Amino acid sequence: MHNRDSVDKFISRALRLAKKGYGRTSPNPAVGAVLVKKGKVVGEGYHRKAGEAHAEVNAIKAAGKEAKGADLYINLEPCSHHGRTPPCADAVVKAGIKRAFISMTDPNPSVSGKGIQILRNAGIEVETGIMEREAKRLNEAFIKHVTTGLPFVTLKAASTLDGRIATKTGESKWITGEAARRHVHKMRDSYDAIMVGIGTIHKDDPSLTTRLAGGKGKDPVRIVIDEKLAISPEARVINRDSLSPLIIATTDRAPKAKVKELEDLNVKVFVFPNAHGMVPLKPLMKKLGDLQINSLIIEGGSEVHASALKEGIVDKVAIFYAPKIIGGIHSISVVGGEGASLLAEAIEVEEIKTKKIGPDILFEGYIKKSA
Repeated sequence: MHNRDSVDKFISRALRLAKKGYGRTSPNPAVGAVLVKKGKVVGEGYHRKAGEAHAEVNAIKAAGKEAKGADLYINLEPCSHHGRTPPCADAVVKAGIKRAFISMTDPNPSVSGKGIQILRNAGIEVETGIMEREAKRLNEAFIKHVTTGLPFVTLKAASTLDGRIATKTGESKWITGEAARRHVHKMRDSYDAIMVGIGTIHKDDPSLTTRLAGGKGKDPVRIVIDEKLAISPEARVINRDSLSPLIIATTDRAPKAKVKELEDLNVKVFVFPNAHGMVPLKPLMKKLGDLQINSLIIEGGSEVHASALKEGIVDKVAIFYAPKIIGGIHSISVVGGEGASLLAEAIEVEEIKTKKIGPDILFEGYIKKSA
């Protein structure tokens, strides 16, 4: 019989290690591994970056000869297939691991359970389902992408207490404080892509890059929704010195000459059939998923939020509420569009978490999917 507290303690440690690689491992999951012998950690590691060694291999390497006879604690089933690296399940067997405590099986339908079977066939005792909920939340983007082919989508907004993202004149800088804005850059750093509408480009001329202290931070793939290709070739998002790709999603109403002009500026232009004057977001998500984009953060504005919610592509919301009230029927709300006619049609949000960031409150929750 295992000591449940110590099992949870070491799995928690594996999850904390996994978080260190978060935002760098895509399209792979974030994984941490801890090797324990006689109650002491003899080696640990995490998956640092896609293409590099996986967590188990790093932990085994750190443990050296101490790996033999040790227990493995890991937040995801060791892989059983050849990808950019050899199967980790084989490495675990070869290292002489005695027992394995695993949070969750691999969600990839073609892999699921095969890594565990390799361990069991080699006589390794395996226990699964430890802190599974936390493990699933950590890799929610990987899970969605590997099971559906689509990215995990978070809608992020900065709002006043009365749900406004700008005044009636369009002023929005800055609704939230500096601490909240810093937090947004941390969020950008952990997502594969960021998406805004052409209205935001016209109004704010953002670069959509990640600015973290010390010049650190990974720029997400930048995506602009622009139905008629009204973007200026001088826009900062086009000319900003960033290594991350810029994708503009447009419709067949866009002038072909403008498509060519933008492509000559190293912009990827995706042209979709016009859907009532809008870029259809579901086909766009499919295309992004095909590009191995696991996660996407939408940063507005109001009409893009409305389209995203209406088309059902949003998984999670992250709204920063500032202790301010703008008021007025002409100020701009978080979500535009027609809106629901009946309360029964309102989109419900569940699993709510709140966090105080400076003077502001971050409200996070998951879109309740209809049964």
